Amino acid sequence: MLSTMKNLAKEKDICVLATASGGVPHCSLMAYVTDKECSEIYMATQRNTQKYKNVLENPSVSILIDTREEHKGPHRHEAKAMTVAGKCELIEGEVKKGLVRTTLLERHPHLKEFLNHPDAAFLCVRVSSFLLLNGLTNAYFEEV
Repeated sequence: MLSTMKNLAKEKDICVLATASGGVPHCSLMAYVTDKECSEIYMATQRNTQKYKNVLENPSVSILIDTREEHKGPHRHEAKAMTVAGKCELIEGEVKKGLVRTTLLERHPHLKEFLNHPDAAFLCVRVSSFLLLNGLTNAYFEEV
């Protein structure tokens, strides 16, 4: 089941990132890419955002990846929703930042101006677990 979970994360490229600070949750729609092993998920934000402030204060995050757009109308019950838990850190090294920027641009070329902005910050979520809800009742959990 772990390979199914990782494949879902690799196939998709938009997620909801949940952060929290002072007990107040905050959700953000984010473009992302994974590494080959799907042990890290990369995204970018601006430094003046609430999510950036939250990650600095509390690196524990949750990511929602789903297939709702593929299952509309009477097939909605077939949608998959996966929660990815992990720790988020800022990518500091210029080499890794460059690699992440390039990978994000390959998957999301429309983000070129955003990713090249001087205030852009690159994030790495180190995955600790996956929880896949396949349909309405079938749940699968894997720690990594």
